[in-house]
Amino acid sequence: MIRRTAPAVILTLFVALLATAPAAGDPSIASKQAEAQSVMGQVHQLDASLDHAVEAYNFATVKLNKVRADLKANHAQLQVAKQSLGRAQAALAARLVSLYRSDGQNDSLSVLLGASSLDDLVNRYNTANRISAQDTHVLSEVTRFDKQVKAQEERLKHARAEAAALVQQRAAERASIQGQLASRRALLSSIQGEIAHLKAQEAARQAELRRELAARVAQQQQQAPAQAISSTVSPITDTGGNGGNGGAGAVGPAPPPTHSSVVAIAEHYLGVPYRWGGASPSGFDCSGLVMYVYAQVGVSLPHSSYSQYGMGSPVSRGDLQPGDLVFFDGLGHVGIYVGGNSFIHAPHTGDVVKISSISGWYASTYVGARRI
Repeated sequence: MIRRTAPAVILTLFVALLATAPAAGDPSIASKQAEAQSVMGQVHQLDASLDHAVEAYNFATVKLNKVRADLKANHAQLQVAKQSLGRAQAALAARLVSLYRSDGQNDSLSVLLGASSLDDLVNRYNTANRISAQDTHVLSEVTRFDKQVKAQEERLKHARAEAAALVQQRAAERASIQGQLASRRALLSSIQGEIAHLKAQEAARQAELRRELAARVAQQQQQAPAQAISSTVSPITDTGGNGGNGGAGAVGPAPPPTHSSVVAIAEHYLGVPYRWGGASPSGFDCSGLVMYVYAQVGVSLPHSSYSQYGMGSPVSRGDLQPGDLVFFDGLGHVGIYVGGNSFIHAPHTGDVVKISSISGWYASTYVGARRI
């Protein structure tokens, strides 16, 4: 997910850097600092827009894959219906030959040969008292399978049209993302010197957060056996307190044992570069990271933050546990909660998988959480 982590954190660090700048009285330096602040503000806005664009692209991809699966299933069903229709028509043809060759069936044959269409043939059969139950059954089978073929062909037509529209939508979203990325790169290139200082400070901060997370994960893994035993004795209750603003008092089921593994796995990918559409250790976007990490514990999730919000059970903010999914910015961004009011996520282009706190911008755009 294109995320505010970088803009929000970098902007904060940048303000601190400006506050310690030694040449505050130099008009040229002050002007450069003001320019850099303005540029970072623009980058922040671009990242917000990109977040939604990338996840909209991912959501369209999820829908397109489903439509393609439906197309494949519909095509297979159409072939079955056509084969059934062919067999029924062959049976009808055989019956026509039998009537032609038999004696005393000329009236029935005239009914058949006088029909102008399949529907007319059925009507004629139904009104002819001389037609046997076998003939009626044969005709009804032909009619039923003929309707199935037509209905399946209509479903295929609509599915193909939907798929074509989704392909166009994804192409437009891709073009929008690429255009915004180009603008972002151009803006950042104008303040490369300042960015280098900020990246160094952020790297030091992430190293410290990593150490804290490693210690927390180790402690959680030690406590897991005891918690598993206690959960079989007494029910889990919400000890959260504030309930958050996403899940309004919802208390999800007790976290499964895999939750501690999810955090440990996610920790391995800290530092992996952000790549929109990415869902592998070569590069992740926000929902791609979540999908990949959960796949390692045997849980299949869609590659879309919007779709992921529909998975699992809602959890109140006060009841968050490591491994829960946390969502921000109108579902435009998702991460994995690791405890300590922090989460691991793939923020945005130009950044890497990192740890961020649910504070500032993230707290203000927090949507809710899900327990998978």
